[in-house]
Amino acid sequence: MSAAIVPVLSNPRLRAASAISMPGLIGCYLGVRFCLTFLFFQSDPRLGATVGVAINLLLVIPIAIYTFGATEIALRTMLRNPVVRLVFGYLALALASLLWSETASKAVAVTYWIALAADVILVLLLIRSDGIELASKGLLKGYICGVALLCMVAWCAPTMQDLRLGDDEFLTPNGIGFECAFAVLLCQYFAPQGARWKWLGTLFALTLLRSLSKTTIVAFLIAEAFYLFRTTLFSRSTKIKVIAFAVLVTLAFSGLLANYYTVYINAGNQAETLTGRTSIWIVTLGYALEAPWFGHGFHSFRNIIPAFGAFQPWHAHNEFLQQFFTFGIVGVALVLSLYIAFYRICRRYKSHPFALTGVAMLVLIAIRGLADTERFDISFPLWAIVSTSLLLTTGEAHP
Repeated sequence: MSAAIVPVLSNPRLRAASAISMPGLIGCYLGVRFCLTFLFFQSDPRLGATVGVAINLLLVIPIAIYTFGATEIALRTMLRNPVVRLVFGYLALALASLLWSETASKAVAVTYWIALAADVILVLLLIRSDGIELASKGLLKGYICGVALLCMVAWCAPTMQDLRLGDDEFLTPNGIGFECAFAVLLCQYFAPQGARWKWLGTLFALTLLRSLSKTTIVAFLIAEAFYLFRTTLFSRSTKIKVIAFAVLVTLAFSGLLANYYTVYINAGNQAETLTGRTSIWIVTLGYALEAPWFGHGFHSFRNIIPAFGAFQPWHAHNEFLQQFFTFGIVGVALVLSLYIAFYRICRRYKSHPFALTGVAMLVLIAIRGLADTERFDISFPLWAIVSTSLLLTTGEAHP
């Protein structure tokens, strides 16, 4: 294998990566789209889901026009990256599984698959046209801005009955928490470029705590401790200030945390609680063992798994159990290989400033995946793992 999977690009535009760019606008959409149904389609969530999927698909058209004729890096060069190849493998498995999927509607399942694939296509088109660093950094900066808008919506929304931010149906606290945790790690990567990234990271950390998303908070604390212990971007005094700030914020929120703990304990073994999720795991595992090799297929979970009282789960609340149910042992092996490949790239290009952030993201996702995951995507969004794995291989020595 060559010294670098993707060669360093010398185009002077590379240092102009910005959220105010085509990649930045796409990244902003990827960060804020989680709250679109909550904002505009609460009365008709099916229409909201349809519009969301349609936006994903329609964005491919202007991006294809924008990138037409411009080639900074060929697709075959990007395919040398093992993560990109495995992402295509995952999409191919999901598409093939539609042949045996036990979904309620093959047409709906195909539409969701196309929307998932469109995320990856958008990223690859932008990178092909603008180059790895300009496109990837623009996407990540735009994503941060999109999550900032999401935070504004979350803070302005009415508080849920159990004191968490968001809405149980259309703007889940777990979703808010994960996007904020992911964005904090990205903000730390861009922190050397200016104070605005540090302030945004602070906003995201506060929103994460206020979401009271337990698993994500624990996962973030472990990932952040790992990052602070290993990073050389922050001085020792800065690290002490970060820890002191975290302690002060926790003390400031102690009353809220105590009240939430009381509500949570009184909830007993409801399926929405961490202890109640064991019922979901047991039932999901039982059904998964009925099709252990290739699973029940893409978009089949909600059609097969019964409701738990008034609660109808969308996924197994565990990353690899979800993959096992959907794609069987083959799917578990593929996703595990994908994460291992990303980790190996982080290790191979450990001098790259994003490498430590990438490993911290894997820590966050691994721990969060023990009790939560996504409906159709993997826990490390496909668009993000493609973009960041390619960014790592440029070998650039600054963020």
